[in-house]
Amino acid sequence: MSELILQALYSGVLQGGSYALIALGLALVFGTMKVINLAHGELVLLAAYMAYMVESKLGLSPLFAIPLALVLVCTCAVLVYFLVSLIRKDRELNSLILTYGIGIILTNAVLLIWSADVRSTSSAWFQDAVVVGPFYSMRSELLFFVVASVLMAGLWWWLSRSWYGRAVRAVSSNRDAAKLMGINPRTTEIVSFVVAGILASFAGVAIFSYGVIQPAFGHALTVKAFIITVLAGIGSIPGVMVGGLLLGIAEALTVTLASSALQELVGMALFLLVLFLMPNGLFGAKARRG
Repeated sequence: MSELILQALYSGVLQGGSYALIALGLALVFGTMKVINLAHGELVLLAAYMAYMVESKLGLSPLFAIPLALVLVCTCAVLVYFLVSLIRKDRELNSLILTYGIGIILTNAVLLIWSADVRSTSSAWFQDAVVVGPFYSMRSELLFFVVASVLMAGLWWWLSRSWYGRAVRAVSSNRDAAKLMGINPRTTEIVSFVVAGILASFAGVAIFSYGVIQPAFGHALTVKAFIITVLAGIGSIPGVMVGGLLLGIAEALTVTLASSALQELVGMALFLLVLFLMPNGLFGAKARRG
């Protein structure tokens, strides 16, 4: 039993890395514009289908789909931004309706183009087992956990050290004060959407490399990203990383010790528990001031 639990913890950590990568894009956009992009999961899914298309039509590794996914997903992310920016009244509420509608459009576009069949990679290289001590995983899981860790560290450096990263933090903290300091909020918001698209592109290719995809999967990814953002606390990038790992571990332990039917339920249970006990999240504003 202890070996099963340890293996579940290991698998949960690897899965949590991808979850955190998905949630970082949602958290970044929300922190900058106070907009919850309910089409974010569909953008991740779009990148996953780019990987499927490159593998099935061109016979290439899904890794070669990353440049194509970056262009397509970032373009869609910028289009979402321009549509959201047209909202002048009650942006927080109306943007939810708008991005939800965009998500439905993207889901049905994927359905029309690639049908409702479940897709997965046929690459033996990605599916091969990798042994790390007493633990087992697919090569793709371990590879993209490393990629996710590098991207998260890069994002942390970018937000802390680069001019645009500091501009994103300034707009997130106080939009009017940032304008007085010479920062263009519109440009900064576009940059945050592009960065979110970059993260979504890598996350989508990762999901296709070790899992299965279908058109309705985008909504589930958005829900997971939102749960992690709430767990972390608004504005906490390290919290998003920890929240993703917590959700991944919780789901893996639930599947191992209980039933796979309860896998989605445990995320919602964590979501409600944190809302009741720690409304600001595990690493929210109050926790950081302390």
